[in-house]
Amino acid sequence: MAPNIADQFNVDSSALTDFVINQGNGVKGLSELGLKALPKPYIQPESERMCMSKIIPQHKESIPIIDLSNPAEPTVAKAVCDAAEKWGSFQIVNHDVPFEVLERIQEATHHFHGLPAEEKHKYSKENSGTINVRFGTSFSPKAEKSLEWKDFLSLFYVSEEETAKYWPPVCRDQVLEYMRSSEVVIKQLLQILMNGLNVKEIDETKKSLLMGSVRTNLNYYPICPNPELTVGVGRHSDVSTLTILFQDDIGGLYVKGNQGEDSWIHVPPIKGSLVINVGDALQILSNGRYRSVEHRVVANGTNNRISVPIFVNPRPNDIIGPLPEILEIGEKPIYKNVLYSDYVRHFYRKAHDGKKTLAYAAVA
Repeated sequence: MAPNIADQFNVDSSALTDFVINQGNGVKGLSELGLKALPKPYIQPESERMCMSKIIPQHKESIPIIDLSNPAEPTVAKAVCDAAEKWGSFQIVNHDVPFEVLERIQEATHHFHGLPAEEKHKYSKENSGTINVRFGTSFSPKAEKSLEWKDFLSLFYVSEEETAKYWPPVCRDQVLEYMRSSEVVIKQLLQILMNGLNVKEIDETKKSLLMGSVRTNLNYYPICPNPELTVGVGRHSDVSTLTILFQDDIGGLYVKGNQGEDSWIHVPPIKGSLVINVGDALQILSNGRYRSVEHRVVANGTNNRISVPIFVNPRPNDIIGPLPEILEIGEKPIYKNVLYSDYVRHFYRKAHDGKKTLAYAAVA
């Protein structure tokens, strides 16, 4: 039966759209049909697929692992700033987010994505009671020529009232706990990174600019019939200031390496760790000193995988540009001032395309 369904999807793309998006089945629903072959809309161009020749062995290159048990140590601060400059990505261990909190958010992510399709569909863009809660699939299906093998629930925090009213009860408390537990780590890292830019004090204005809004995604990557032909997430950098990512023990996250134009490093899951990615907003604010990291996720043929990123962002109505403290010491701005919501809109207007979004803010 499954191959016939696959054939129907290949012949009639509207049937695929109806099943995956309109009925709320997502790619999880496709995976559970037991398809023998990947539907054509998910087949990526060869240039976007991951091949072994692009992967750098761990013993040759890997992103830093930083012990955050004593964040006030000068050696820790240097390691964080060096990682943000050289890699744009690092892992932290011995941080202040309890292991039990990470276990609960992992379970909650599986619980949400395990809901019946009609339940999840209540949170789709068309049905959600707020634009701040959205269940979806791929990245931007209307803009993409080839779709990504991922479902997600996106939760933008606005207020306790909206959270209580609109967030799915099956994961609401766990997401809030994860966000609140991560706040102390976020503040520690941002303080270190600002000190590295000679910004000594994070006042309320700076705090708003660096972490004025927060969004959490519950990402689900189901088993894929032909993982080598598609991607979980295509090449991109985040539009955040920082991204705090919990990943389960399956693995599949890759960041851009420093050994050539198309070299990639696997970020191995470490029990209890968090992955920290520098986002475009921080690259712009630091005038290029800290660099956002290009990253991607491969599809998996044997295991379902989840990840839960917290995107720490400026507020939508903030103007982002090189910080005054950087320009005061004589640096020439390589980025102009842009409205953050305009920058984000530009990012979502197109398919994933590496770090090309940064050109929107570049000085001509």
